[in-house]
Amino acid sequence: MKKSGLWFLAVMLFLVFALAGCGSSNKNENASESSSQAAESSASPSASESAKPVEQKKLTLWFYFEGKDRFDKIKTLTDGFAKQNPNVEIEPVYVPFADFKKRLSVGLAASELPDLVIIDNPDHAAYAAMGLFADITDKIADWPDKDQFFPGPWKSASYEGKQYGVPLGSNNLALFYNEKMLADAGVTPPQTWDELKVAAKKLTKDGVTGLGISAPANEEGTFQFLPWLLSTGANFDSAGSAEGTKAFGVLADLIKDGSMSKEVINWTQSDVMKQFAAGKLAMMINGPWQLPELASTVPDLKFGLAFVPKDKQFASVLGGENLGVVNGKNVDEAVAFIKYATSPDVIKPFSQSFGYFPARKDVAADPYWTDNAQLKVFAENMNYAQPRGPHPKWPEISNAISEALAESLTLKSTPEEAAKKAQEKIDAIMGK
Repeated sequence: MKKSGLWFLAVMLFLVFALAGCGSSNKNENASESSSQAAESSASPSASESAKPVEQKKLTLWFYFEGKDRFDKIKTLTDGFAKQNPNVEIEPVYVPFADFKKRLSVGLAASELPDLVIIDNPDHAAYAAMGLFADITDKIADWPDKDQFFPGPWKSASYEGKQYGVPLGSNNLALFYNEKMLADAGVTPPQTWDELKVAAKKLTKDGVTGLGISAPANEEGTFQFLPWLLSTGANFDSAGSAEGTKAFGVLADLIKDGSMSKEVINWTQSDVMKQFAAGKLAMMINGPWQLPELASTVPDLKFGLAFVPKDKQFASVLGGENLGVVNGKNVDEAVAFIKYATSPDVIKPFSQSFGYFPARKDVAADPYWTDNAQLKVFAENMNYAQPRGPHPKWPEISNAISEALAESLTLKSTPEEAAKKAQEKIDAIMGK
């Protein structure tokens, strides 16, 4: 009995130690597993870190187009971008045109600026020179779309070989003519200056003047004069050349023989359109923005369009706006937006609804523009349309040109004198 009791005790002690050993083994394995998990945890982000939300950014876009309809159209661009880029919100902000340049200049001094600006294309270079816009040349170097833009619009967003934005939409000038008046006079739409002089003279009768342009001493006058100057092969900085003199002269000659009214120095482009709609002008130089009003006010008027008559080459002048990227902390997001906004699928419906002509060749080739007899001329004209400037002191240069034009058309100065005065002022402005 005693022997069997001792045997039982020995067996129990053995079992206790065996179980203790198993427990120690499990504990070490668990410890090893925990160490492995800790190492893995330190080597990779935690679940909470990987689920951290992407930084939200809010950008602002300034523009000067009036009315809710145009605001809504701009908002389609910003909303469309936000749908593809949920972490970026772009707020469109209306700034009246009369205050726009002042707000930009004040904002530049106070460092209170938007991230993006829709700006009149002749003003782009001036603000690029001031440091307002970011140089995005490298950021779009590999963007294949850049080669699709017409040279004129693309150049308007550049300064000293660098790119500071991209064109949003464009327009230009063409010759409108009253089909019945030309048919009755036995003339065809003039293509050259010589043909224009003959046609305008024949059409000037019975209270009708052959040609009308807008020539006030301001940017509107310069805008209308540039196609004539550019057609000679001259440019804004060579207005005083023999070619420039010729451009002032062809318009002054039309005044002298009565084929163009002396009142053109007081007419806005809208005034010219109203004269044409009233049957007081047989031909006029104007832009596509007049088409809707002509259609609504004189729906039965039959008129055609042609290029502005040429001297050496067809020429037109570029109107429209650019998208500028403002220097700041959100340049990358702003560049992404302008790429989106000017992509074919986005800019095509926008241009159609906004009354723009596409600044892109591939979009302008769409049947919407090429198959419409009226729009087709303006679309083709984009191949000839050149920007105003670009130059950082364009407003001053423009004033010199428009003032010389007014003097020439009022016959206060000969074309030679007017051209010389313009050149002297332009040289002084440019520091030559």
